Amino acid sequence: MQKVESFLEVMDLKTRARRVVFHTKDHIEAPNWSPDGATLVYNSGGLLYRVPAEGGTPERINTGALAKLNNDHGISPDGKWIVVSDKSEPDTFSRLFILPFEGGAPRQVIPQAPSWWHGWSPDGKRLAYVGARGNRTLNLYSCPVEGGSELRLTLGDWMDDGPDYSPDGRFIYFNSTRSGNMKLWRMGVDGASPEQITFEEDRRDWFAHPSPDGKWIVYLSFGTDILVTDHPPNKKVQLRLLKPEGGAPEVIAELFGGQGTINVPSWSPDSTHFAFVSYQLV
Repeated sequence: MQKVESFLEVMDLKTRARRVVFHTKDHIEAPNWSPDGATLVYNSGGLLYRVPAEGGTPERINTGALAKLNNDHGISPDGKWIVVSDKSEPDTFSRLFILPFEGGAPRQVIPQAPSWWHGWSPDGKRLAYVGARGNRTLNLYSCPVEGGSELRLTLGDWMDDGPDYSPDGRFIYFNSTRSGNMKLWRMGVDGASPEQITFEEDRRDWFAHPSPDGKWIVYLSFGTDILVTDHPPNKKVQLRLLKPEGGAPEVIAELFGGQGTINVPSWSPDSTHFAFVSYQLV
């Protein structure tokens, strides 16, 4: 991977102004905003860190024996827990774990692997995630936070990824190649009635994140100079804004970024800002 510097930024939805919260010569990814609005959580080098949302010195979050975290992690609606995807043990396949927000011993959620987390239901009771089972086709699943049986939400030879719940708990937004291109879709939380919501053939769209007030979706958009199933780092990308029911998207930023720019939910709790990561080649 090319060497980059990382900029943890927040954007004001109303003014479109960008503010750098933290700059580092390390590679960082995937900021989450805590429900109290005070903290941003991001990952770097297989570990988790927190930094004040207004800026300051990051501190490492204790994740116990987990030290090979993917960039798929998120904070529970009540702010008490963090879910992570980690590939430390026993076979380097990613699995889901939950640990206290302040840090501590992790608990494995389900044994099935590989699994990559992406969404927490607004009532705090279920997790939505990506899984490869059997023939390794990527499909979407959900399970109770306490663990137990997983529910398969999608089934096909295409690739589904990036599930995130709507704030009213009615829908799961996701990205899929089922149309022949990587576009945004939504479906019921049980997988029913999938419908496509982005359509531009000259873009590949990833990681739809609904705002807490339910008015907007922010997402990451690549050009077509990549494979339809790919979402690489270190590319020129766009951040786009869309109404939940679809329509014409608005380009709100063009930057040097990639899969770790905004692959997890990152809205501020009042829906006025969202966080993302941009990069600069060294």
